[in-house]
Amino acid sequence: MSKNLAKSAIDTGVGTLLYTVPTDFKADIVDIVMSNTTAAPLSLKVHLVPTGGSVADSNMMVPNVSIPANTFIQWRGVQTLLHGGFIQGIASGAGLSVTINGEEYR
Repeated sequence: MSKNLAKSAIDTGVGTLLYTVPTDFKADIVDIVMSNTTAAPLSLKVHLVPTGGSVADSNMMVPNVSIPANTFIQWRGVQTLLHGGFIQGIASGAGLSVTINGEEYR
């Protein structure tokens, strides 16, 4: 059963750690909603980083997508992360938030 895994504002620079898969679990990420609450477009990168990895172009899921002012975009699908894997978001400016839904299982 899908549940809310993360809901957070996104920082610039190195970004924001949004979610880490708990020990002894796997997680299927099934839905990501990215919202811009400002009056100007902002861009966002989202990385799905495997266990033991670090943020890199090779694990970028959302590649610097531009989100228009006062709107949102949504991704749906299935991406699986193993325990210790994490999701990192990096924004071009203040005013972006992300909601991530999925399922944790053993």
